[in-house]
Amino acid sequence: MIEKNEYIFGLRPVIEAIEAGKEIDKLLVKKDLSGDLSKELLDVARSHGVLVQRVPVQRIDRITRKNHQGVLAILSAVTYYSLDTLVPQLYEEGVNPFVVVLDGVTDVRNFGAIARTCECAGVNAIIIPERNSVSVNADAVKTSAGALNYIPVCREHNLVGAVKFLRDSGYKIVGTSDKNSSNYTQCDYTQPVALVLGSEDTGISPEVMKLCDNRVVIPEFGQINSLNVSVAAGDDL
Repeated sequence: MIEKNEYIFGLRPVIEAIEAGKEIDKLLVKKDLSGDLSKELLDVARSHGVLVQRVPVQRIDRITRKNHQGVLAILSAVTYYSLDTLVPQLYEEGVNPFVVVLDGVTDVRNFGAIARTCECAGVNAIIIPERNSVSVNADAVKTSAGALNYIPVCREHNLVGAVKFLRDSGYKIVGTSDKNSSNYTQCDYTQPVALVLGSEDTGISPEVMKLCDNRVVIPEFGQINSLNVSVAAGDDL
């Protein structure tokens, strides 16, 4: 359940919030909403890079029954970083960067647990896609034991493009997979590395997997096949 302090509703209040620099996780807009003010809202959202989702009005009604005018902005619990700014910044700081890319991870608790492990392991950033991905909300921050307040999160419009950018920036792209993979302990992690973790049901998308320089697997010896993605992250890190 989304708490009252985690969203803003109404056309004019949402426009003002975006223009004031509020960190918006996503903007829910009623499917058939029209009019000059709604057009202004969409223009402002587009110019600020806010994710807009057209939804049935019932979805907004489930969050609030107040006069939302068909518009509700869900606030992010953190400030997102820009990958093209963060990558050169890490190099300038003289660190040997290690980032984690999450492809299709949608479970908030898994994400929080991964973030907690990443912070403890010294990971420099977590990268998630804008769509088909978890949101960094209050539940995620709570599950991460506050780690998401310390580790940068980059939310990228195009995950394939983000991985290509990392590769072109000197990162080795390491994907986790149970097919044609070597043991994760055999991979060289001494250079800049981007470790890609996929969703539990479909794994890493084929487009991203093609960009991986190495594929690694975590050996399993039990009767069930498939580690929880947050557990897999803990083993890899």
